[in-house]
Amino acid sequence: MELDALDRALLRELQNDARQTNRDLAAKTGVSPSTSLERVRLLRERGVLTGFHAALDLDTVGRPVQALISVRIRPPARPVIEGFREWAARLPEVIGLFVISGAHDFLIHVAVPDVDGVYAFVIDRLTERREVADVQTTMVYEHVQSRRIEPTASDRPRSVRRAH
Repeated sequence: MELDALDRALLRELQNDARQTNRDLAAKTGVSPSTSLERVRLLRERGVLTGFHAALDLDTVGRPVQALISVRIRPPARPVIEGFREWAARLPEVIGLFVISGAHDFLIHVAVPDVDGVYAFVIDRLTERREVADVQTTMVYEHVQSRRIEPTASDRPRSVRRAH
């Protein structure tokens, strides 16, 4: 599947403001509203657009302290890894979860009210799990996140497992 110039323009505009009306989106991309609507529908059907969400300011919602927590799991068996992944992804403090290679198996991004919240997460949540063999915590001073992803010319959708 190839993305043409219109697909790219629509994706760029939607990443700038996913709440804009279809009429505004069409005007910004130079197509009719019906063309815009149909192309966005096709981008969703093809799995390029996976959803829309509201971005929250962590300070404003009372979770200004962030940490990245590396976790090593033992034994490193698929059922153990998958079970831990499903459990950790459901925790309210977790805002991102990566299954990684290297010395650790997971990198967990948490946002909590204060440093005591990080400590409680590690001690009361993670270390209560029998499969957790090692935990390393790194405090986040600043989190800069890209809100726009430009597709490359060779972008092709891949089957990717998504955590729900």
